Amino acid sequence: MPIMKKSTGLKLGLLLPLTALVFRAEAQVTIEIRKVPEKTPATDTLFLAGNPNNWNPRNPAFAFKKAANNRFYLTLPQGEGELEYKITRGSWEKGETLANGAGRGNRAYKAKAGKDTIRLEVENWQDNFASPAKVHTAASNVQVLSNEFWMPQLKKSRRVWLYLPPNYATSGKKYPVLYMHDGQNVFDAFYSYSGEWGVDESLNELFKTQGKEVIVVAVDNGGEERMNEYTPWRNARYGGGKGDAYVDFLAQTLKPYIDAHYRTKSEKEHTGVAGSSMGGLISLYAALKHPEVFGRAGVFSPAFWVSPEFYEYAAKTKVAKDLKVYLVAGAKESKEMVPDMARMRDLLVKQGMKPSAFVYEVHADGEHKESYWQREFPKVFSWLFAK
Repeated sequence: MPIMKKSTGLKLGLLLPLTALVFRAEAQVTIEIRKVPEKTPATDTLFLAGNPNNWNPRNPAFAFKKAANNRFYLTLPQGEGELEYKITRGSWEKGETLANGAGRGNRAYKAKAGKDTIRLEVENWQDNFASPAKVHTAASNVQVLSNEFWMPQLKKSRRVWLYLPPNYATSGKKYPVLYMHDGQNVFDAFYSYSGEWGVDESLNELFKTQGKEVIVVAVDNGGEERMNEYTPWRNARYGGGKGDAYVDFLAQTLKPYIDAHYRTKSEKEHTGVAGSSMGGLISLYAALKHPEVFGRAGVFSPAFWVSPEFYEYAAKTKVAKDLKVYLVAGAKESKEMVPDMARMRDLLVKQGMKPSAFVYEVHADGEHKESYWQREFPKVFSWLFAK
């Protein structure tokens, strides 16, 4: 959501894992916005979107108050650590930019003991500039399975995408299936909020050059519900707790539907689940909770930071002998990313996973964004579904 927008500068960092703030009474920060662009609507509210609120561009708890001096003020919860943030007017389409409309990087501040004030100016807003037209990029063998696929476990409906191999209509063959999250970002840049993975182009190329074939089913995230649905444990600050219902939907509702309506190899050794950030976390959880369904898991840049309970869960869960897991992340992600992933790797080994059953990779140039996951996807897919 996503776990995290990073496109055209405006949304930089929305999908980045949070740098956890360790609260203590003696550290408190007030942000003062001394100046905003002349065209700023007087009725608009300004918000802080950053790692303290999971990059929510319209979190009421992080709304600025306008004072009589025409400046805006927000006092953050007491804490320490590095703050990363941007200013918005309630959405990323109305986020701050540089004066010429170019995207600006995340603002950063390292909390100090005692009280402190950050004084800043907003140079311009994204909606003061014409945005480049978005175009559809999905290949012809991608379709929307349903715009309102019912999820009984969550009592909601959701758009679901379907990729069929280029030879599906003519072969009569059965195919393995890969289930993916954040469907908005999987195939079509038109619907993407932070860049697309280009899964369809990658798979079409692998089909052409190596004869690899797979059906991909991608479920859109629920926007504001993304955090809630992609972790089974409730986090007091960021939400969560609906992950069990979500993975049950994948295993008990969506997969049976796909198997009934398409030519699939339904066995677990031919069924995988993959995603990034929060999607990486829920992918591994799905494989551990439903070992009878998912025999393959592609875990990209997993956001284990939001669910420390996962470690205890993994330590108590017997890992299926035939499960294959690919753990991959970049060294340029948050400082917690690589240590957290290494800790999970060690737990899986302790639970009996053999070295041949998983891959653990850290790339020095890897960043928390779609272009990195797009680059790594073909290799991860090829290993997971190697014959």
